[in-house]
This record gives sequence, C-alpha cells and structure tokens, in this order.
Amino acid sequence: MTAAIVELTLITAYIHFSLGGPLFTLNALGYLVLAIALTIGAARPHPLVARFSWLPRVGLAGYALATIGAYVVVGPYFNLGWVAKGIEVAILTLLAADVVRAYGSPAGLMRAAIASVLGPTNVRAA
Repeated sequence: MTAAIVELTLITAYIHFSLGGPLFTLNALGYLVLAIALTIGAARPHPLVARFSWLPRVGLAGYALATIGAYVVVGPYFNLGWVAKGIEVAILTLLAADVVRAYGSPAGLMRAAIASVLGPTNVRAA
C-alpha cells in the first residue's frame, strides 16, 4: 500500500512540477519530500524512524488537503488540475486505509503519536 501512496504522490508532484512557476514547483518539492519521508518511515531501519513513522502519513494527508483546498478556493480550474485533485483524493483514501492497517483506527494513530512524543510509559497519564 505504501508503494501505491508513494507512486501517486510522485505523480502529483510531477504534475505540479510540469506546470512551472514558483508556487507549483514548491508544491511539487513538498510532495517529493513527503514521498521520501513516507518511504523511509515504511522501511523502519532505525528505532527512531519507526517511532515517528506516523508523521509522514499525517503530513502527507494535511498537505494533500491543503492543496485541494487551495485549488478549490484559488483555481485556476483546468482539466489537469482536476486530475491532480483526483489523485490527491486517492492518496487520502489510501492513507486512511493505511492508518487502519498500521494502527487499527485513527485513535490508534493518535495513541502512537502521543507515545512517540511522551514516551510509551506516559501515554496513560496523557
């Protein structure tokens, strides 16, 4: 599932990069960085990376939502833009399924996030 999410993320990064201009280029760079972070988090080569593997998922979901929201509010509306938004909706759908697979539920993701910051022994106190 991670491979599909990364592939879709790289596709939407390429679409934004191909449009040119600083805003689209920065958006593409953001997607590229998040795809790399998600790939590293999925590999889990180090305990610290595994501890924060939830972060790229949340970051990518927020980034995709912000990109969709900005497109709806600002535009410009054209066919390739709607294709990119469709890909971003697919990314969000796959991320939701990945969260359920990896953490059992959104609440499980929250517990993992809190545990990664506070430490596993302090989760009950929070």
